[in-house]
Amino acid sequence: MIHKIKGLHDDGQGLSIRAIGQELGISRNTVRKYLRQDVATIEAAQSNREREKTLDAHRVYIIYLLRTFPRLSSVKVARKLREKVGELVVSERTLRRYVQQVKSTVASRQRRYYEPVLDMVPGVQCQVDPGELREVMIGGEPRPLYFVVFVLSYSRLTYIGVSLSPLDTATFIRLHDEAFRYFGGLPEECVYDQTKMVVISEQFRELEVNQRFHEYATTAGFRIHACCGYDPESKGKVEAGVKYAKQDAFYGESFRDEADLRGHVRQWLDEVANVRTHGTTGQQPMALCDAEERHHLRPYLTPACVGREADGLAPRRVDKTGLIAWKANKYSVPMAYQQGRVGVQEMEDRLSIHDLESGEMIATHTLHLGKGHTSRNEAHYRDHRQQEAELEQAITRCLGASLGEPLCARLRATMPRHYKDQLRAAKQLLEGETELDLALIGDWVTRERLTAGGLKERLAAARLAKARGRDRDDDASASPHTPPPDLSQYARLGRSSGHQGVTHGTA
Repeated sequence: MIHKIKGLHDDGQGLSIRAIGQELGISRNTVRKYLRQDVATIEAAQSNREREKTLDAHRVYIIYLLRTFPRLSSVKVARKLREKVGELVVSERTLRRYVQQVKSTVASRQRRYYEPVLDMVPGVQCQVDPGELREVMIGGEPRPLYFVVFVLSYSRLTYIGVSLSPLDTATFIRLHDEAFRYFGGLPEECVYDQTKMVVISEQFRELEVNQRFHEYATTAGFRIHACCGYDPESKGKVEAGVKYAKQDAFYGESFRDEADLRGHVRQWLDEVANVRTHGTTGQQPMALCDAEERHHLRPYLTPACVGREADGLAPRRVDKTGLIAWKANKYSVPMAYQQGRVGVQEMEDRLSIHDLESGEMIATHTLHLGKGHTSRNEAHYRDHRQQEAELEQAITRCLGASLGEPLCARLRATMPRHYKDQLRAAKQLLEGETELDLALIGDWVTRERLTAGGLKERLAAARLAKARGRDRDDDASASPHTPPPDLSQYARLGRSSGHQGVTHGTA
């Protein structure tokens, strides 16, 4: 602008001050100001970046706001400044620039504490993060794509495992197996966020890990390192890798089918992602891994459980009632696998259930085509009838067959739905008595209603009566010839004798 003013004026041989102002859209005073200054003065003023600015008068207040509230936007800083000093003579753009300049030079309270991550050790760490991309064209239809990115922290060698179905623990494990075989070895630890496929819960940095994934990690031989919650910056390499995969590998692409998708991803890894010059290391990830990291990786062998899942055994979790879910129906398994995991496979019209460790078939059911059906094999559960028979035998041993069987029959008739519990309680009560009065118990059995609770009360009453010397033998010692007491006089109570009338007076 200054050079234009000087050129248009041309030392008085060109345009006038008014004409220059109209030509450049500035005031005559501005034109006159710069025409009065020589070139050296103007250059000195322009080179002094610390010259006074209009907002310098409010700099102290702006610094106070930014130190107290570090996340204040320039818009809100302007609003608070106007509330304090009134209207400002600068534009919004000037204010934003000034606030940014102050933020860059003034120390303010940080939201978190950062430390440098020491990742320059080959073969130690692999960062893992799942991703999801909507409306990827597969087979002419927009479908969701689920994938997991693996990045070796030292060489930045990358692998991407893909799935067209939502990720579960079994799929997550299978993609780990693919990645380690692609890397040609196993790192010492893998870093994750707190996905449920790895971490069930976390409190005070004490982790409850996914049991199935923990078994795989232990068998394969790597450590699990989980970041703090809501802290993606702890694994920034793989976070950048997820963005890179979305924007470069998948965005703008269409695929015929799943096989075409997998082929594209593998080609992209081998010809683009792992052979580019990495912005941080300045080397190609594949070349750096081959030269410096691969021989530091541990040997990796695919665990047998992963192989069986790949051979067609779909893993399923057994609930606390001993049932697994398969295609909207439920099927029972032996209770030894309660809240564990089993492998499931369809065989024509049958559903076979296998032990994931040994591969042995542990159950089979007829496959149901509908929904909401529950198939239970009673052999998978405890036999309640067998338990009842054992309790009945124990009671018979205590009382003898002539008294034990009627007692059990009376308990069954009184409380049929809770017969086993009644038997268990009666057995404990009878075995806890030092001496049993069989005649007295025989009298109780003839009653219409008898429960274990009633038996407990009668046994306690019998013990108390015996302790007071009023047991059944004392009652039997009384002479059978003693005449019964005359109670005829009590029969006249409540009857009128007929000799005395009853009158009612007027009120």
